[in-house]
Amino acid sequence: MLPIADAFEHDYRGCEILYGRGRIGDLGEYLGERDLTDALVVCGSNVGANDDLLDPIREGLGDRLAGVFAGTTPDKRVESAFDLLDRRAEVGADVLVAVGGGSSLDTARQAPMLDADGRDLADLRGDAEAGPDALGELAPESDPALPVVVIPTTFAGADLSTGGSLEVLAADASPTGQPLTVSGDAPMPIADLADPALFETTPESVLAGSAMNGFDKGIETPYAADATPVSDAAALHGLRLLRDSLPVVAGDRAHADPAAAMDRAVVGALLVQLDRKISVIHAFGHGFARRYDLQQGDVHAVVAPHVLAYLFDEVDASRRALAAGLGVDAEGRSDEAVAEGVVEAVAAVRDDLAVPSRLRDLPETDEADLPAIAEYVVDDWCMSRAPDGLDATPAAIEGVLRAAW
Repeated sequence: MLPIADAFEHDYRGCEILYGRGRIGDLGEYLGERDLTDALVVCGSNVGANDDLLDPIREGLGDRLAGVFAGTTPDKRVESAFDLLDRRAEVGADVLVAVGGGSSLDTARQAPMLDADGRDLADLRGDAEAGPDALGELAPESDPALPVVVIPTTFAGADLSTGGSLEVLAADASPTGQPLTVSGDAPMPIADLADPALFETTPESVLAGSAMNGFDKGIETPYAADATPVSDAAALHGLRLLRDSLPVVAGDRAHADPAAAMDRAVVGALLVQLDRKISVIHAFGHGFARRYDLQQGDVHAVVAPHVLAYLFDEVDASRRALAAGLGVDAEGRSDEAVAEGVVEAVAAVRDDLAVPSRLRDLPETDEADLPAIAEYVVDDWCMSRAPDGLDATPAAIEGVLRAAW
């Protein structure tokens, strides 16, 4: 078993990763060293009601806690970000501390961009009604002054991302018939505080829903067109940690030391984000997001084995590197056998989690929508990182979707 450190710090693109059990106790001291005195905690209503999670954060902040905004939602509406900015002005916060999953972390990361942009809600809606080009980006080339600390408590892997997007118009109000979102090139958070003890306060169902989203970041990086040996190394080491720990902490697999499994899962979730290269699997998730309001982790869980099987039929897709990360014996085996082993290993992790395994089991999905979704997948920006040599046609993608149906 690969050892991991009890605690570590790592500077990643200007974000200080602070890992360790009990690390939340250092939060107030960390902010004080940077002359940040008034922190607004940003979270959703479920996290806001979870005292087992928020009490250690309150204690860690001490007299630097200016207030709590528990108004983020899974659909990441722009209205929530405006409400957050209003609350920030009310309490005079000079730093946001985002707690929870991707919705809260993304909303907190984009709120300073929204503030720098200067458009109010009516302006944004008016621009959105004129179309995506009129809506544009939030505050291009700006440098927002409001810093953000992220405290992830799920495995979605939003803590070290570019900050997500905010929905301005729902599909039924959009001129394109699809949700219209806006985002800015948000700076990295100043710190990513990853404390496994906080993850243990998150319900197992929530952890399971996020698990495949994070896991797939490690799967996609090695086969991406712009992968490097450095990005491969982080992704494969992360996969080694996640493949055995996720079924324990977010599933029913037994383990002699569940706390040690959580430690490994949190480190693995950090590693697969470093220089990540999201690609084809994420394009499938985005394709469904343009038609339905679904948990991305559930979509990823269903499609990942089918997408890999399709890629391996078409191109090499770094199958032997993935085999090493997933513990698949590739010695003396044919390329076809290695590919089959990788698909089986990914499906085995998925099947140990309380997540769907068929598209038809996802809420509101309609088989008649599969051709349209295939078109969305082919056009998604993530496909620019598809493996070299892949010719992803709508017909081929539809075939993958029907296999997953």
